[in-house]
Amino acid sequence: MSDFKFGLIHAPLTPFAPNAHGQTGAVDHATYAKVLDFHIAHGAEGLAIPTHAGESVSLTADERKALLAFAIKHVAGRVPVVANVSEAGTEIAADLAAHARAAGAAAIIASVPYYWTPPQSMLVEHFATIAEKGGLPLFVWNAPEEMNNVEVKAQTMVELLQRSPNTVGLIDVSLDWQYMIEVASSCGAARKGFQFISGSEYMISAGATGATGMLTPLSSVAPKLVRELYDLCRAEKYAEARPVQEDAALLFRALKESGAIGLKAAAKYLGRDCGIPRPPLPPMGAEATQDLIATLSTSGRANSEPRGWA
Repeated sequence: MSDFKFGLIHAPLTPFAPNAHGQTGAVDHATYAKVLDFHIAHGAEGLAIPTHAGESVSLTADERKALLAFAIKHVAGRVPVVANVSEAGTEIAADLAAHARAAGAAAIIASVPYYWTPPQSMLVEHFATIAEKGGLPLFVWNAPEEMNNVEVKAQTMVELLQRSPNTVGLIDVSLDWQYMIEVASSCGAARKGFQFISGSEYMISAGATGATGMLTPLSSVAPKLVRELYDLCRAEKYAEARPVQEDAALLFRALKESGAIGLKAAAKYLGRDCGIPRPPLPPMGAEATQDLIATLSTSGRANSEPRGWA
């Protein structure tokens, strides 16, 4: 099993070229190359492709495989690439995991199955199958608010760790302190080297409960802020990190509801146009865009973020 360490992993946007009707067409690989280079130049220790921020659920399986293969080839060993293989069906996710290994991914991420609300025993089966077929370090992604309120219980993770040697960590987006503490302690006891990862930019609370890495969608907008926050928290300089965390929280709240829609609007404002989201997601309206720009302008650190692809 690889000794892969998660670290600070960016979640890039997926750019789409407009079709003849002005709607989103195929993936714009030329712009995507710029996206990947931008993240590496601005602090990414790895790239997660494609996550929900990258509109993974709007991509076909073939597009997801092609996007991953393109990214791995383009970064050419500069940073590791982590494949998001989340899907509704276990075998579909397992097929994506097997492809990720063949393509050269360093690790895989999988959420609970889309749409379904399976019992915890079936979640163990789901993740164990993906981990076995993938043959790569697996990070379970826990985001109950986004996943029909299905939570990966701490005991479920313990059972999965006991069964699956390829399962190495959990990425948490719940922002539930009690849950974070329970997972970090019980899973850390069950598996030496277990990695607890923050799935949002609320790194002070996650770091204080044992998080050693961060998966960050906000890196598409404010990579300097994210890097500063991450470095301070890893050094356990939480008092110094507080004003940085406040700026990150301001942007997190502004972008939480809109997700990829808002991230693309913010990136465009900063000179990094990745096109409009794919249907059924609409582009952000003019009024909402102005509100978002006003929020970005409120944050001193956001105003110091890089403009364009440089």
